[in-house]
Amino acid sequence: MSSRVATKSAASTSQALLKPKVGKTRAHVASSSSAGSKKRRRRRRESYSLYVYKVLRQVHPDTGISGRAMAIMNSFVVDLLDRIGEEAAKLALHSRRATVTAREIQTVTRLLLPGELARHAVSEGTKAVTKYTSAQPGPPPQL
Repeated sequence: MSSRVATKSAASTSQALLKPKVGKTRAHVASSSSAGSKKRRRRRRESYSLYVYKVLRQVHPDTGISGRAMAIMNSFVVDLLDRIGEEAAKLALHSRRATVTAREIQTVTRLLLPGELARHAVSEGTKAVTKYTSAQPGPPPQL
């Protein structure tokens, strides 16, 4: 009799493993997510690729760039902006100020970038700040 019970329990166990559990089927999950709820949006990945491409078009209109080279340029820009931000924060902390201003960014840019590139960056930054302050009411930032 015990062998009969063992086969019966083994058969019921194997049937239980093969049988889908209630609420765990794909059809159930799919129908509940599509019934009236919004679709999930994929998280946007921030990238400077578009801006790198625009600058490339301004400098060399007939030159292209590969995806791998664009990924390297994007990493380069992200790294440089992190360095500028960290150094500007250190500079503001050193001068006992709580706010990073355009002056700290300009100083750090001169320190981090080499020669001609630093001059171009400072002139473009000054131009951007001037354009921003002319559009905004209020006192201009100190340079």
